[in-house]
Amino acid sequence: MRVPAATKGHWVAHSRAAGMRLTDWIVNAVETHMQRQIAKIRIPVGLDFSDLKLARGADGSVSFDWSPIEQICRENGLPIEIFRDGPEDNVAGLVSAWYAHHRANGGEIDPVQEDLIAEVIAEDSAGQRYSHKPGSA
Repeated sequence: MRVPAATKGHWVAHSRAAGMRLTDWIVNAVETHMQRQIAKIRIPVGLDFSDLKLARGADGSVSFDWSPIEQICRENGLPIEIFRDGPEDNVAGLVSAWYAHHRANGGEIDPVQEDLIAEVIAEDSAGQRYSHKPGSA
């Protein structure tokens, strides 16, 4: 990534102050920004988490109906490409935040999302830094 020297110097100073490598500091800053953006997303009235039709294949792959995500993007003036073409973590973060909000407001348990949450917890507790694609672990 090419940035002006002054910008890079500013980032280096902040990363050192945080005790982080520059790359890690940049990734953390981007992730924090994305989480703040996701936190501001409004779920359209009448749209329920179950509308995603979240499913898991026999090979562990996850599938869902994109139309609720498209509806959320339209409602919030966001380009669908952020979720469809961006890193998988973007749509996963949206779905996770939506589910947390859904459950906090009395929504029903989704067994697929609960399974995904349990998988992340198990990976984190085992010190696994990333998930492998289904069938390639």
